[in-house]
Amino acid sequence: MDAMTMGNYGVYVWSSFGLTFAVIILSDWRSRIHHNRIYRDIEVRIKALEERQ
Repeated sequence: MDAMTMGNYGVYVWSSFGLTFAVIILSDWRSRIHHNRIYRDIEVRIKALEERQ
């Protein structure tokens, strides 16, 4: 149990780990959404250029 409490700093340490993990997951999720939007926009532009020719 001492490993979990870390000398009475356990709450701070584990909440920091949790918050960091959440921020990393959120950042990855948002970047994937952004990438997919850009990819779809590029596909639409390419199709529009192909239709012109």
